[in-house]
Amino acid sequence: MARPDKAAAVAELTEQFRSSNAAVLTEYRGLTVAQLKTLRRSLGENAQYAVVKNTLTKIAANEAGITTLDDLFNGPTAVAFVTGDPVVSAKGLRDFAKDNPNLVIKGGVLDGKALSADEIKKLADLESREVLLAKLAGAMKGKQTQAAQVFQALPSKLVRTVDALRAKQDEQGGAE
Repeated sequence: MARPDKAAAVAELTEQFRSSNAAVLTEYRGLTVAQLKTLRRSLGENAQYAVVKNTLTKIAANEAGITTLDDLFNGPTAVAFVTGDPVVSAKGLRDFAKDNPNLVIKGGVLDGKALSADEIKKLADLESREVLLAKLAGAMKGKQTQAAQVFQALPSKLVRTVDALRAKQDEQGGAE
């Protein structure tokens, strides 16, 4: 890698791998420029889709500490570097691939863990981070409400029990 432009490309790709929390490799053979532009828009604001050279990208991934993708660098390859919610980008890729069978998801990496194409499709089936957090908050609020009702019911149940005991004693005391 004697040429400075190749060294700069590897350095840029290495930085993208390091700064991304996910990267998805795809094969884009047969897609038009207009389709690629549509794909880039569908990935969301926190993803960058770049057509890459396999050899340089493989070197960059290895320099970034990602060696699990080596087998995927064959054929025309493009990488979606995701810095935000990977679910949104995975959904964008999955939905685009449904409409455009020329886009093939090869695999990827999420937080340093290798993902197969099937695992990326499963990731796309998840709800976004915001929706999951909202559901969690709703569940926690519901549990808090239930706990408050239980704690509120205990003293009133105790009062009713004491009143019933007092009434029973009064009955027994008056019967004697």
